[in-house]
Amino acid sequence: MARIAYDDTDAEAFAATRHPTDDGFAAWRDAVALHLAPEAGMRLLDLGAGTGSWAQAFTAWFPGLEVVAVDPSAAMRDRCVFRPVLAGDATRVPLDDASVDGVWLSTVVHHVPDLAAAARELRRVVRPGGPVLIRSAFAGRHEAITLFRYFPEAVRVLDSYPSIADVEAAFADAGFATAAVEPVPQVTAGSLREAAAGLRREAHTPLQLISDDEYAAGVARLREAARVTTGPVVDALDLLVLR
Repeated sequence: MARIAYDDTDAEAFAATRHPTDDGFAAWRDAVALHLAPEAGMRLLDLGAGTGSWAQAFTAWFPGLEVVAVDPSAAMRDRCVFRPVLAGDATRVPLDDASVDGVWLSTVVHHVPDLAAAARELRRVVRPGGPVLIRSAFAGRHEAITLFRYFPEAVRVLDSYPSIADVEAAFADAGFATAAVEPVPQVTAGSLREAAAGLRREAHTPLQLISDDEYAAGVARLREAARVTTGPVVDALDLLVLR
């Protein structure tokens, strides 16, 4: 079971606020290209595709790449801008053996209750040598993420997520080895003021899992900082690459 319900409210918040742009997320395009080496005819599984923003971006960034979107949440699938999107999760992928050249999981791995089972399932569907690309905030690695600066109480939620070592161990048992671990910078918002104006609690698992008082205090800190801080908001999530 996911840490949050991913109901209509969550899905609407994701659709409104959590989407990559060519400029802001150019480093992710380059990182995926480096580790996947996409070519026309290749097939990428977007697992936990959500509202489809990454699947849509990949098809725009890499012409000829076939993206298969899979998500367990009916509310997310209903709002998905990418079609088709299949029902399934990390332990039940509705694809044949050795049928994809790589897998993308963006801010998904902390919702997977059984990492070992997920690793075995991805070993089944990924062709030999294909990468599993995991974009995530991992336990113990919050320093480069702006959100935690203003909501420090949410660090305790992040620290309940799997660590990089946890994921590596689970996937090693399924025959995967670590190919790379690298922080990837992204321009999340044009300014702190823009970030504050667009913040939706329902779009961020760590914010949903702190108290209302803690959330309110964080919003106050963020708005106060937004009054005086200029420049773009640059965050860095980690990319863990397993093969």
